[in-house]
Amino acid sequence: MAKTWDQLEEVQPNVLKMFKNSIQKGRLAHAYLFEGMRGTGKKDVSVLIAKSLFCDNPIDGVKPCEVCSNCKRINHGNHPDIHLLEPDGLSIKKQQIQSLQAEFSKTGVESRKKIYTIIHADKMTVNAANSLLKFLEEPHSDTVAILVTEQAQRILPTILSRCQSITFQPLSTKGMIEQLGASGVSESLSPLLAQLTNNLEEAVELSRDDWFAQAQKIVLKLYEVLKKNPLEAMVSLQEDWFLHFKEKEQFDRGLDLLLLIFKDLLYIQLDKTSQVVFLKEKSRLEQYALQTSGRRLTEQMTAILDAKRKLHANMNPQLLMEQLVLKLQEGSTFV
Repeated sequence: MAKTWDQLEEVQPNVLKMFKNSIQKGRLAHAYLFEGMRGTGKKDVSVLIAKSLFCDNPIDGVKPCEVCSNCKRINHGNHPDIHLLEPDGLSIKKQQIQSLQAEFSKTGVESRKKIYTIIHADKMTVNAANSLLKFLEEPHSDTVAILVTEQAQRILPTILSRCQSITFQPLSTKGMIEQLGASGVSESLSPLLAQLTNNLEEAVELSRDDWFAQAQKIVLKLYEVLKKNPLEAMVSLQEDWFLHFKEKEQFDRGLDLLLLIFKDLLYIQLDKTSQVVFLKEKSRLEQYALQTSGRRLTEQMTAILDAKRKLHANMNPQLLMEQLVLKLQEGSTFV
């Protein structure tokens, strides 16, 4: 469901304030780069800007009315003068950009205005990016291009230099917890989810996911057996972890959960219990925190972060986990 101006203003107040001023003064740029992590509202704001420009009865000359024909068609993705381009498979190809350029050269179907949004602009092939440059170098009047990315550093500098960059800030942890509560997520689970993702929809889905509920139990069990002996920890990997965490993304999620356990232990030692996220396990974690040192916890957290880097570098996940377990147990283990 499309987000309203007021809803997005709560999430990205600075971005909306900037666009409100630009629209009121008629000073929109020809090309924007929306950059920021997933779930910060980049695509939603691109739709909102389109509605602001095409709305028949904008409130205060800026906010879309949400009820006129143009607003409704944009919300349903079927306005002829608004185009959305997304990767075809793993990348955005030259042919896609050329088709878009063909649209650039036409007069707007219902007005002179046109808006193009390119999602995951960092996934353009080099040829596609070079094709896009022509449009950015010779912009048509009344045409606005919006490039959306989570990886601005992967976009050609020549393209970046021709776009006005807008940074979307991640939702604050407090704000995320409040929104999760308003979405019906329990108070005991919201802090954990707010640490795992900045995407409200993803967080709500996780809160209802049986796989995720089981994942928490498996990660906690692994932590507990780590304190016993290497053999038992390896058995736990074979009997629990490898059967549950199969895909690369699932492995990554498991490592994030494991990292949060060690963070909680450190927060307890630092007397910052308000920042603990495994709230249901708080009393147990307080006991475990007495059995280790802050220095050891820091070493173990570093080992988990290193494992995450190796996972993204395509190291064999099972070998990676076996090495990590040994690393977490070595040295002055839990003393």
